[in-house]
Amino acid sequence: MLGNAEIIECVADFLADKPFGALVLDPVMIAKGGAPLLQQQAVSALSQKLLPLADVITPNIPEAEALTGIAIVDDISIQQAAKALQKQGAKNVIIKGGHSLNSQSELCQDWVLLADGRHFTLQSPRFNTPHTHGTGCTFSACLTAELAKGEPLQSAVKTAKDFITAAISHPLNIGQGQGPTNHWAYSRL
Repeated sequence: MLGNAEIIECVADFLADKPFGALVLDPVMIAKGGAPLLQQQAVSALSQKLLPLADVITPNIPEAEALTGIAIVDDISIQQAAKALQKQGAKNVIIKGGHSLNSQSELCQDWVLLADGRHFTLQSPRFNTPHTHGTGCTFSACLTAELAKGEPLQSAVKTAKDFITAAISHPLNIGQGQGPTNHWAYSRL
């Protein structure tokens, strides 16, 4: 997480003139409970400086709403938000559905918009567990690793979805309250 506008601008300036592999941007901006983690100045810096450098951006629904100003209430508005993020400069957009439009649904659905305009969804079962701390970061880290290994984007997205689904569905029952996902679960499937 990049905690303030100064840090975000420093990272963006550094990355702007450096050739490297795919840049995956996970805009960690809003806590699971809905509390903002960044002040508006930092959100603006992220949107204006870092987002245009992103090969892939992976916001959850509240983060996509904050970055676009679009209230995501249905499939049409999620598509509008993804297109708005592309207009801001992100090449590919994955809006993660853990903060679902319908939290009573038995499915968790992520919406993917590719640079060429194609789009698709990825679905997984929704698990009733408090062990979901770090799900977005885990998804983005797995996606980044798959892209770094040379996997095509669509394959990398599917692997990341499978990885986080396994990590949630086989929780580590340690401590109390909101716990971590199980990063070892995928290798055991």
